[in-house]
Amino acid sequence: MNGILLDQGLAPRAAVLLRELGWDALHVAEIDFSRADDYQIIELARRERRVCVTFDHDFHSHLALTRADGPSVILIRAEGLDSAGQADLIQLVYDRCGDEIESGAAVSVDRTAIRVRKLPLR
Repeated sequence: MNGILLDQGLAPRAAVLLRELGWDALHVAEIDFSRADDYQIIELARRERRVCVTFDHDFHSHLALTRADGPSVILIRAEGLDSAGQADLIQLVYDRCGDEIESGAAVSVDRTAIRVRKLPLR
């Protein structure tokens, strides 16, 4: 499994919880990227072969506009989750569609459904 990079909106503690479970997880705040723009975060994820996890719809838009084949992005569309809930949801997404994520995907997840689109987006 590639590493994951949690964006600003997610709880830094979610990365800690995932690491405790053996994941290669980083939060942007841990690497002084809290004020980085979306493009910088996407480029960092691409260079480090990490999957971006975000609440920000702009990440999928960026992938679509650039027709990029990576990095994979998981867009969480469920509000009000605490750090444990965020970590649990990320694990659920990987349990259900980890192969697609590893090969390049734009994933949207809410409390009831997971939608996966192969990269590059058309």
